[in-house]
Amino acid sequence: MASTLRRITMAVLAPAMAVGATVGLASAPASAAVWNSCDQYGNTSLNGYTLYNNIWGSGAGSQCIWANSGTNWGVWAAHPNTGGIKSYPNSKKVVNKSITSMGSLSSNYNVSVPSSGAYNTSYDIWDTNYRYEIMLWVNKTGAVGPLGSSQGNVTLGGHTWTVYKGTNGSNQVFSFVRTSNSTSGTVDVLPILKWIKDTKGWFGNETIGDVQFGFEITSSSGGLNFTTNNLTVSSS
Repeated sequence: MASTLRRITMAVLAPAMAVGATVGLASAPASAAVWNSCDQYGNTSLNGYTLYNNIWGSGAGSQCIWANSGTNWGVWAAHPNTGGIKSYPNSKKVVNKSITSMGSLSSNYNVSVPSSGAYNTSYDIWDTNYRYEIMLWVNKTGAVGPLGSSQGNVTLGGHTWTVYKGTNGSNQVFSFVRTSNSTSGTVDVLPILKWIKDTKGWFGNETIGDVQFGFEITSSSGGLNFTTNNLTVSSS
């Protein structure tokens, strides 16, 4: 299911709350990470990216995040096997450019994800007013699904997606779910935004603010590791 605006604002507005003590830090790489946190909304900035632990859903368990850089980071999470999204640990790049002013917007990703649990690996892209949320699911496992109704399949940005359109009550949500799972690749994001704007007319010339990438975790019973081996976002 798509997230709400809460996961954007809570990382900034809510006080940091200790979750899970230090149990997850043992799952960090053998070499000491540059940064780590088990705080509910622990965050830091590295190399032009902002990292968030971002445990925002109800009924969550323990989760700890570590980072070697803004583009190489991971999470150990032990969320119970219950419904509802528990967290969206992510790395954010701020773009702040209108769709028509951009010459390019693309991203490379490479992740290692568990074979069990319930989660998706996704981009979460927002306009600066947080009226529109564009999610790009590159893989999913377990009982998870996007918000809204299916709009059919489309091939854009180097991938084939099933598109869903809906609302969470606060904003419009457009979810692009890859028709097969992928753990590495390149996404050409700009053609997707132009398709929404020009072909479908679902929004106008929005200014794109945040491009986030992370793991939307519903359950990870027993403790599972999610690793972003590499993630870069570039625009011109």
